[in-house]
Amino acid sequence: MEADAASLLNQIAQFGAQAVGFAESLLTPGWRQYQVFIIIALLALAQGASWVLMPRLRDQMRELEGWPKWRLRALLVLHRRTRLILFVILAWGTTWIMRETTWPSRSYLIGVVATLATAWLLVGLAARLVRNPFLRKVVTWVLWAYATIYILGLSGDVSAFLDDIAVTFGSFRISALIVFKALFVTGVLLTLARVTSQTTASRLRGNDDISPSMQVLVIKIVQTILYGSAFFIGLKAVGFDLTGLAVLSGAIGVGLGFGLQKVVSNLVSGVIILLDKSIKPGDVISLGDTFGWINALGARYVSVVTRDGKEYLIPNEDLITNQVVNWSHTNDFVRLDIFFGTSYHDDPHKVRELAVAAAAGVGRVLKDRAPVCHIVGFGDSSVDYILRFWISDPSAGLTNVKGAVYLGLWDSFQEHGISIPFPQREVTLLNTSQQANDTVG
Repeated sequence: MEADAASLLNQIAQFGAQAVGFAESLLTPGWRQYQVFIIIALLALAQGASWVLMPRLRDQMRELEGWPKWRLRALLVLHRRTRLILFVILAWGTTWIMRETTWPSRSYLIGVVATLATAWLLVGLAARLVRNPFLRKVVTWVLWAYATIYILGLSGDVSAFLDDIAVTFGSFRISALIVFKALFVTGVLLTLARVTSQTTASRLRGNDDISPSMQVLVIKIVQTILYGSAFFIGLKAVGFDLTGLAVLSGAIGVGLGFGLQKVVSNLVSGVIILLDKSIKPGDVISLGDTFGWINALGARYVSVVTRDGKEYLIPNEDLITNQVVNWSHTNDFVRLDIFFGTSYHDDPHKVRELAVAAAAGVGRVLKDRAPVCHIVGFGDSSVDYILRFWISDPSAGLTNVKGAVYLGLWDSFQEHGISIPFPQREVTLLNTSQQANDTVG
């Protein structure tokens, strides 16, 4: 440690002496003590007013059902801080009145408390930008501490104290002050980067002129640039030497090349998928035994949701190296074929008409691309047909629409007397004695 324990204890003792002296001044009869009583009265008044106003405000908020969600969330955040808002208003009002009617020094302490309360209120509102609950609490408490120290005029003493707590490695020196600055600056920059990336992502997703795969690619590029820039700018802002990161990046590159081949392969494959637009969110694909639609494109994998609700995380490399059937690559039209057979005594012209009408009667079958039915062969016991029809919503399933067409064929054939043959076999049982005589003879 650069500063010995005696020096640190001495500074802590000085801070303690100042705090004790300030507390004694507040207990001494005079205007400082009167200001303390006024602040306590304002706190009690704000508490009582919040008990009256908060239930009424909550009832009025419940009537605002047609408002956008972000407005309702903002009102809810303000509603939770009604007590602090009322205290800030009362404190500043009291400070203004006292400065207009008496000496400014007689309202100095009230003004300081009003400034602190305002800073705490603004910090609490700004911290809502951080979604992670734990990180939000950390940011809130750190900003509250910094605002309190700055408003009370203790920033110089505290900075000197934190700067004395340092560790030195050769020419490299790191102190507690640098660590806190790095965390603060980097946290602010990362928060701004997150807000900016979310705003950019929402606008890109609302632009129909950009394909879904290109939207995902642009969003990932923007996020990488923003978060990377925030991290390195934050380190540079506190005086951290980035020269040593060149060696670290080289070591990371070697490690990626040897130990993380699959990870790098999946990352590169993901970029290729986004660039060539072979698949995009919403496409219906088949890969081996997996059939479903693309739910999300990740940096390492693609999320595919099947009809039975299972979600498969398929590595990007598999989509590049294996054969993938994209049922909706250029458009959503999919042609389905079903095979059936009828007896030889049934009129094939009538069978074709009934089959086409049965397929057209299914709701999901397209009418502008009319179904067709053809004879494909003469089997051992039936005339074989193929029925072809088109759908435009493969994500809704293929087996179910085929089943609906088969059921329509069954009902139509039953109604018009069309029979569906099935193989029949005759088995002849020989008499045992006759078989024995034939054997002897």
